[in-house]
Amino acid sequence: MTALEHPARAGGPPGPPGRIPFPVVDEVARHCLQEEEPETVHIEVHLPGPLDRDRLRTAFAEALRRHPRILMREAPGGWYRRRYEWELTAEPDVEVVTFSPVGRCALRDARTRALTEAPPLSASPPIRLEVVEGASDVEGSEATDAVGVPAPHDGAEPRRSDGTVLFLTINHTALDGPACLRVLATAAEVYGGRDNSPAAPPVRGAEAPHVPEDTPSNWARPARVAPGTPEPSPGNGLLVTELPLPHRPKGSPYTVNDQLMVTTALTLTHWNREHGARPRPLRITMPVDDRPRDAGMPIGNGTRLVEVPFSPEELAAHGPADMPALLHRTATRTRALKSLPRPQLGHGAALLTAPVTPVAWRAALTRGLRRAAAPWTSTTLLSNIGRVPYPLDFGEDAGRAHAVWFSAPARMPRGLTVTTASTAGRLHLALRWSRTLLSHGDGAHLRDLFEHYLHTTEVSGP
Repeated sequence: MTALEHPARAGGPPGPPGRIPFPVVDEVARHCLQEEEPETVHIEVHLPGPLDRDRLRTAFAEALRRHPRILMREAPGGWYRRRYEWELTAEPDVEVVTFSPVGRCALRDARTRALTEAPPLSASPPIRLEVVEGASDVEGSEATDAVGVPAPHDGAEPRRSDGTVLFLTINHTALDGPACLRVLATAAEVYGGRDNSPAAPPVRGAEAPHVPEDTPSNWARPARVAPGTPEPSPGNGLLVTELPLPHRPKGSPYTVNDQLMVTTALTLTHWNREHGARPRPLRITMPVDDRPRDAGMPIGNGTRLVEVPFSPEELAAHGPADMPALLHRTATRTRALKSLPRPQLGHGAALLTAPVTPVAWRAALTRGLRRAAAPWTSTTLLSNIGRVPYPLDFGEDAGRAHAVWFSAPARMPRGLTVTTASTAGRLHLALRWSRTLLSHGDGAHLRDLFEHYLHTTEVSGP
């Protein structure tokens, strides 16, 4: 949707704001909101230099105007209405860009807010950009710590840095990470005056939409992530870390995404075995995003979800001699699943959101079905953004992003999500978990297992 097409900006006398019905993904998410575990997406962008406050506010406001579909709020309505609707606005209702006080715990506190404070749906736009200026070198070590747990340090006073960290918090009922990253890239271009066009996507051969015969069935009840040491407080914990990109031999039939998929499966198999869980098939949800990354990218929740299955037998044997075959099988499955046409949340969700009954009735039904289907929910979600397609170059002073982290909601029954992206030749991993399932120590152990198994996927030949 362009600015000229935006209903709130159509020519003629001013009238009521334009409205659009909630898409399927938005409606299902709206039905299942929980205050104790907000459905937020967190994006964390690290820049080497400082930003001018007024210029950043102006640039981000201009980016919102260039992507007007993001300027929306939930329209009020009675319980008897047949749909939720987005109300499109000409300008933001609130100040979107804020600046947090400089301090030893500024980064940790900003991460905490990104997980616990969802931007309200009642105010346009449902996003927040928080800027942490001059993060200290000591505090930078907290990049590998969980939210709410101070990182150990040597007692030295924090040393100021000229760097800047941008925290973009998104209400996932309305928007997803790739769409908001597109808006942030536009803001970078407006701010720095430099081209932030996306890099060309990798060229891959066309695949016939045929799932291999040896693919495990998705009807089997999948494994759950075994409980670790739950914490008494509700909500999500978060750990972010930077790792080397895994080596992949030239001409390999598998991708880095396939290596990450295998790594996640082996990590959870190891974790469950350590905690005495009976072996069961694993199913890993994988978002697929087919949208273009240019300025015309549709803004909203645009990914569709597919589930990649693994049998206990194929994950039990994972020595160096077995790894090439496991990677090849995984690559065949992921390519086939991505090529199959499928609604974003499947055909069942489309039926649930058909506007034939009041939306309040459908909400109660959706929540009930979600609880009933919890045992068959996939084991975890792996969201691999891949190489961040935009340079996120804010000009001479602020510079180009050298680290970008994303994290996806981790509500039960999954209780754990793995999100990865690569920037400047490094892999940026975020583990996010439900505190009712895992603790910070559990997250640190899972990170170590993930790093170990990622290294095992670096086989020497195709």
